[in-house]
Amino acid sequence: MHPAAQSARPAASFFDGFDECSFAAPDGEVFYRIAGTGAPLVLLHGYPQTSAMWHAVAPVLAETYQVICPDLRGYGRSHKPPTSADHAQASKRAMAGDVLALIDHLGHDRFLIGAHDRGGRVAHRLVADHPERVIAWSVLDIAPTREMYRDGSSQFAHAYWHWYWLTIPAPFPETLIGADPDFYLLQKCSGMGSKGMEHFAAQALEEYLTCFRDPAAIQGACEDYRAAASIDIAHDDAETGKVAVPLLALWGADGVIEAHFDCLALWRERVKDVQGHSLPGGHYLAEQSPNAVLDAWLPFFAKAMQQT
Repeated sequence: MHPAAQSARPAASFFDGFDECSFAAPDGEVFYRIAGTGAPLVLLHGYPQTSAMWHAVAPVLAETYQVICPDLRGYGRSHKPPTSADHAQASKRAMAGDVLALIDHLGHDRFLIGAHDRGGRVAHRLVADHPERVIAWSVLDIAPTREMYRDGSSQFAHAYWHWYWLTIPAPFPETLIGADPDFYLLQKCSGMGSKGMEHFAAQALEEYLTCFRDPAAIQGACEDYRAAASIDIAHDDAETGKVAVPLLALWGADGVIEAHFDCLALWRERVKDVQGHSLPGGHYLAEQSPNAVLDAWLPFFAKAMQQT
């Protein structure tokens, strides 16, 4: 076993009470976990992970909400669509379309979103395109994609090397990652302010590794980043106003966002109603500091529901 994985320990509980389901979205099968009977709250995961990243916060949230945790297209146990020259199949608009199809399938009109990393970028596109569907949203450890590319320094590029390296045309990054996907994933997840792997549950880490060994998942993730640097920015540039749906932006005090960006200032370029602050930890906040995430999310989402 890679040394970085040896510190991961089994969680005492892991999605207890959640059902694992599959939904036939228009473009392919979407895997999701679901529990609870309240207002719908969708949790969207980041790279290179799956919906397993929510294991420490989802059960608490499911005491109040119906919590829905899908694997994004290209990741986990969800479909991996064929690539296209413009990367449209991996655009955040396409990913958001899967989420909306799932929510429609479950019979919901409006919903809440909590999202990390790539999932936060999917959430941003979803609320920009369909603001009438989202009550409120919160993102963990990201600023807007376009503005991060615009303002990123050389120091940022070294810290977020994958943002640039994964956009190199296929099959260059896919080939190198595929030679040892476990090594790549563990190296990636042990950095970015995480300071090791102690906060990753063994069950979640095993799911990440198992899913990421699939060459289609490696390609899907690369396509996600290629889309982010191209078609996603074109979609951003086509916007004519700011998002009106309230946003809570949270980021890690030890992470790259804190070190290189004014997170709130960047979000306020794109969203009218923004609040937020840093939390203890690095990039993987839902696993590193789940109680801090819950302490921020529970009152934010409760207030948003009271105002509907």
